[in-house]
Formats: sequence, C-alpha cells, structure tokens
Amino acid sequence: MQQKAEKNTRYLIILWSIYGAAIIFVILLFSLIAKGKLGFMPTFEELENPQTNLASEIYTDNGELLDKFFVENRTLIDYEDLSPYLVDALVATEDARYYKHSGIDFRSLLRVFVRSLILQQDAGGGSTISQQLAKNLFPRDTSYYKTMLGDAAHMATVKFKEWNTAVRLERSYTKNEILTMYLNTVPFGSDAVIGIKSASRTFFDTSPDSLKLEEAAVLVGMLKAPTYYNPYRNPENAERRRATVFNQMIKYGYLDQGIADSVNQIPVTAFYNVSGHMEGNANHFRTFLRISMGADFPVREDYRSDESYYRDSLRWATDALYGWIAKNPRPDGSSYDIYRDGLKIYTTLNMKMQQYAEEAMINHLKNDLQPAFFREKKGRTLAPFEGITRQEVDDIMMRAIRQSERYKKLRARKMPEDSIMMAFKEKHETQIFTWNGVVDTVMSSYDSIRYLKYIFRSGFMAMEPWTGHVKAYVGDHNYRYFQYDHVTQGRRQVGSTVKPFLYLLAMDEGVSPCKRIPLVATSFPTADSVYTPRATPPNPHAGKYVTLKWGLANSHNW
Repeated sequence: MQQKAEKNTRYLIILWSIYGAAIIFVILLFSLIAKGKLGFMPTFEELENPQTNLASEIYTDNGELLDKFFVENRTLIDYEDLSPYLVDALVATEDARYYKHSGIDFRSLLRVFVRSLILQQDAGGGSTISQQLAKNLFPRDTSYYKTMLGDAAHMATVKFKEWNTAVRLERSYTKNEILTMYLNTVPFGSDAVIGIKSASRTFFDTSPDSLKLEEAAVLVGMLKAPTYYNPYRNPENAERRRATVFNQMIKYGYLDQGIADSVNQIPVTAFYNVSGHMEGNANHFRTFLRISMGADFPVREDYRSDESYYRDSLRWATDALYGWIAKNPRPDGSSYDIYRDGLKIYTTLNMKMQQYAEEAMINHLKNDLQPAFFREKKGRTLAPFEGITRQEVDDIMMRAIRQSERYKKLRARKMPEDSIMMAFKEKHETQIFTWNGVVDTVMSSYDSIRYLKYIFRSGFMAMEPWTGHVKAYVGDHNYRYFQYDHVTQGRRQVGSTVKPFLYLLAMDEGVSPCKRIPLVATSFPTADSVYTPRATPPNPHAGKYVTLKWGLANSHNW
C-alpha cells in the first residue's frame, strides 16, 4: 500500500513538473518574443504609427480621382467611410466573436484543435481580425526561426508572435480602429489592389461607403482566396462564396433570411478598373507630373546642351511644380516619396475634356488620316518615308534600333553588331499595335520598327486662356506603345500661328491695324545667307498698298 502511494506521489511530481515546466517555457517564450530576442517585434512607437505604403492620388479640377502613383495601391479611409454591410459581413465571416475577445479567441482555437487534430475535419481558421492585422502590418519573417528551431517550432513561434502583437494592438486601438486598419491593409489579389478603397473602386467603381450588400459580401468573400474568388475573373466562384458570407451573416443575426434570398438572386457583375501607369486616362500627363515633381536641381554637367540646361534652370526658378519634392522636404528634412507617402496632387485637368480630347484624337487619326496615309504609301519602295535617300532611311532605322530595349540588352551581353542585326532580321512571334487592338503575328524586330513608323501620332493640349490652366493633355494616342510626349517633348514649327503675336507686337509699338504698307518681299540677312519669305500662290495685290488688317486676315507671308 505504501509503495502504491509512493508511486502515485512520484507520478504527481512528474506530472506537475511537466505542467510547471510547460508554463515556465510558455512564459519564457512570450518574454523572449516580447523583447525581440527571437526576431523582429514592433515597438510601441511602431504599433502607434504603423508604416504602410500609401498610394499618392491625382485629382482633377472638380475633385475626381484621375489616377495614382503607387508601389502598393493602398489608400487609407476612416471607419465612418465604411458601409455597415461591409463591417457586418467582415465580422460574421472572419471573426464572429470579434467584439468579445481581446485579440486571441481561445474558444475558436479550441474548436480548431478539436476538429482539425482530433476529428480530422476542416475547422476553418482560428486567427482573429486582430491577428490578421498583425500579420498585414508586420509580415512574417520565418527564415530566422527555420534555421534556429525547425519547422514545427518555428511555426509555433510565428503564431505566438502574432498573438503577442494582436493583444498589444487591442490595447492601443479601439475595435472600430482595428477593423478600419485591417480593411486598409488587406490585399485583394496583388500590389495593384490593396485596401478596401482600392478594391471598391477596382471591382465595382464605387467607394466603400456606397457598397451595396451584395458587393460588400463579394469583397469580404475574396479575403479567403483573392484570385479564386475574383468576381471579374471567376464570377461563379465569387457567387458561391458570396452565398457563404450571407449564411454567416444570417447565422450571427446580421441579415434577414428573406433579404438574403432576394439579394442572392442578383448575378455577380464586376469591372476590373486596375490602376497602373499603362492604363487609365492622361497617361502622358501623369508621367509629366511625376518627372516634374521629382526633378533635381539642374547641374550643368548633367546636360548635353546649354539649351536644355537653361530651360530646366528657368523652370526650377519659376515653376513651383518643377522639383516640388526637392523644394519641399518633410519636417525632419527627409524627402517625400511619391510612390509611398500618400500625397494628394490636385490638378487643373478636367476629366470630361480629357476624355473627349483622347477620343477625338483617336477618331481623327484612326478614321481619317491613317487610312489616307496607308493608301498613299501603298507599293512605294521607301514607304513610309518620303523625299529622302535610301541611305537616309537606313540611318533613321539604325537610330531607332539603337534606341530599342532589345538592342541595349544584346549590347550589354557583348554581342557583336553584325550578330545583333541578324537577330533583328529574324522573324518571331510578336504582338503589334493596330488601330483595332493588339494583334499576334510573326514579324522580325526590324520590320516591326518600320511598321510603327507608319502609325500616325500626335499631341493635343487645351488651356484656359484667362487662367493658364491646362484642361486637357494628350501626349499621344496610346501610351503603352508610344510613350514619347508630343505636348512637352515634341518640337514643331509654329507656322502661321506666330503671326497674331507679331501683329500684336506691332500694335503695341503704336502701329495701327489700318496702316497701309506695300505688299513686297522683304529680305532678312542671317549669319550665312539672306532669308526671303515665300508667298504662294502669286497674289494680285503684289506691289500695291494693303493694310495690316488685310495681311493678318489673309495670313500673307510678305
């Protein structure tokens, strides 16, 4: 009997020792995690001011969003900007006991443990919204744990880290603030769509506060698998997932069964208005804006010509936009990052005028000028070139080849010039621009460059005369294929448009529009010759007296 009692005592000691050791181990583990001894842990300051990459937004003259500059397409919003449907759907689907726990839901963890490990059933996830936010704000870095601990231990350590951060987040923020932060940081498929504001605009062309019940359910459903439940690419999957979200909302009292049945009949329809520098309106204008704001102080050694240096120096001195980032540092002296700091850029561009300008240019080039040009050049040996020698054509093509990315990559690999030219003459599968969309074809790189020389291109800019505000800016008709900006980079003769300025200068000097002068050619000496304006066809008024008014009205060169 005494031996049995001693044996039981020994078992109790072992059991309590194991239990105590486990408690000490957990306490020690949490202490090491909290002090950052097992890898990065956010400080109090980082929890209070979490760093996220925010997209800078460009607005038109009436406050409409034109587009964004971003590394991650993320824009922050407040809790008041969220649709109630969105909040209810999120809590019901992702964390039903959200308002009852303090970062860790032990009941859900027990459910996952029993159903997953013991019953071998799918129990869903046990992570709370606060834990998911911790993972979004401070992404997992598991390399350290894998090398030090092994697979099972490192996963447990990562989970403990998220628990620790989730509890600290709950102490620092209200429930509504955590919900908002989570929706601001959650990805909806890629870096191009991060946060609920970007997702609402991308898939439903609306704002988070205007989301309908069925739209909010689709977006919440995407959180489980953003690509698989993408409403644009996989509408059937999104519809099934939306039904699951509705069922969760019914289960936890956020939605009436009758309303759910009615809304569930609405088919899933979504856009995919993804932002990016190749998409959207005013691409060349946005590029001009980005380059202008990011310009550095002009240094003569960085320029090939005095003209370019003088031009940029003048802009630096007189244009507040040019070099804005360098001229306006943060309070701590560091520079703003246009891709990460969430700047709000307000422009004078008018969205409707911009859209009309882009449409008008495409219609005119596509339907009028381009067909006529193709007809004119058909069958001509040197087409699309005209009035130059074959050698000059070859020189133009070589300049274009050497400016191409493919040529630069081949040269970087030390490929000889003759081998590069052979590569450019070999036919291969490629895509080319056409006025009816991109077409797959088989063509050599040389021929594709020559083909693009056929394509008509142009620029357009509309300015409000009394303010100088630019209302429409079209650098070319297709930014993906033609990134040269004809508004600010193009150089063309001003032609007869200069005449009103010259006549105005004459009147400013006291010459009356009614003043009569002889209509005769005037010659002007230049550095190496004499310039005489041409006037065609011959005018019957030649040699007679005419008024300045007549000269401007008839745009006569003499």
